[in-house]
Amino acid sequence: MDVAVVGAGYVGLVTGACLAHLGHSVICVDNNPVKIENLQQGHLPIYEPGLEELVRGGTEAGRLHFTTDLGLAVKASEVIFIAVGTPALPSGEPDLRYVEAVAREIGQHLDDRYRVIVNKSTVPIGSGDWVRMLILDGAAEAVQQRLSSQQMALAGGDPTPSSLATLDKSPCVPPFDVVSNPEFLREGSAIQDTFYPDRIVIGSNSPRAIEILRQLYEPILSRQQGLGGDPVPLLVTDLASAEMIKYAANAFLATKISFINEIANICERTGADITQVAEGIGLDKRIGRAFLNAGIGWGGSCFPKDLSALIQTAADYGYEAKLLRATVEVNREQRQRLVEKLQQALKVLKGKTIGLLGLTFKPHTDDLRDAPSLTLIEQLHRLGAKVKAYDPIVSASGMREGLAHVVVETDVFRLAQDCDALVLVTEWPEFLSLDYRRLAELMRRPLLIDGRNCLDRQAVQQAGITLIGVGW
Repeated sequence: MDVAVVGAGYVGLVTGACLAHLGHSVICVDNNPVKIENLQQGHLPIYEPGLEELVRGGTEAGRLHFTTDLGLAVKASEVIFIAVGTPALPSGEPDLRYVEAVAREIGQHLDDRYRVIVNKSTVPIGSGDWVRMLILDGAAEAVQQRLSSQQMALAGGDPTPSSLATLDKSPCVPPFDVVSNPEFLREGSAIQDTFYPDRIVIGSNSPRAIEILRQLYEPILSRQQGLGGDPVPLLVTDLASAEMIKYAANAFLATKISFINEIANICERTGADITQVAEGIGLDKRIGRAFLNAGIGWGGSCFPKDLSALIQTAADYGYEAKLLRATVEVNREQRQRLVEKLQQALKVLKGKTIGLLGLTFKPHTDDLRDAPSLTLIEQLHRLGAKVKAYDPIVSASGMREGLAHVVVETDVFRLAQDCDALVLVTEWPEFLSLDYRRLAELMRRPLLIDGRNCLDRQAVQQAGITLIGVGW
């Protein structure tokens, strides 16, 4: 199929590259000319395992293209994905100005050929009808502009009834349907999540649109193109339900993490071990082991933004989402608890040197958005500590934006030099098998706080390092 993906950010670029790999012809559109030029040269704006190879393969095969020309992409495509950002406003509501601008412009370029407009961006419940209205507004504006231009052209002469009859009075209601198709991509495993999803959700009441998207995803649904595995469930819902599924899924996962952190804090006070507790409750099939890892809490771009949006949506309809508010509050406090652990171990932090193992909000990504490390850096700096950090991706890339008050080291052992404590913030695989004895020798004080409960306790302690975890 001919596909346009508007927005060459994380979701848009992954979606476009994967669809091109499946054999579709894809045009990725972005209004940032520098980003598009870099993509055309094979330079990606984000780090995601396997994505660079997919993009290169799609462009070399002639199935993946990049442009700033939205009109060109709309004209050439039968399926158009809206995959622009919806960042949170200070109020907690999502900023929808990018979605609005794209929807209007899509409408301006539609013609009498049927299109499916797919909301891939995470948008509030009810946005499908709003996007449809914006597209229609854009289409009407385009018709009015065309009529005005023709009238101005005729005004140079003496318009006659016959010349007025030549005016293009095309209807301003082009044939299209708006569909909600939420993404469930995890940074660091987005390619895997695209090709091997737990489900594909399509929100629409249009049988025609549903069938087109079913055909679009057929290689994934029926495990074609050598994907293998079991068929993937296709869930068809109404627009509002599909939009709610995305928010509800992220809200539940965030709540599960905050729940296990709450239990971990009780375990610390009662002598129980949260790792054993999580294993015990996780074996219950009604609960499951996933997302029961106590630690410093969640971050990233999705959970904070989506919970805030859902809380705000509830308030708009006269309901206070108390559980979701508590989920956010527990997560916020969990970051502070790691600072408190440092204070309990070192007493006064002023003048101490603290090293952070990891900066990104999770491994296998370069994303620092709402990363717990940023909160730790801010709090430790406020308390007078010197903060150093090492992250496999951030250190190698030379990224420094948003990293005030921290010395970013290029080597884990340079990080450990003269540190009074290390804090494991991101569970990068390389941190699980370090030379802990060497770390202990380099540190001023061999103290390590495992903010992800992922280290081998025995190995670390045998190296002479005092290890402090979360919930044990």
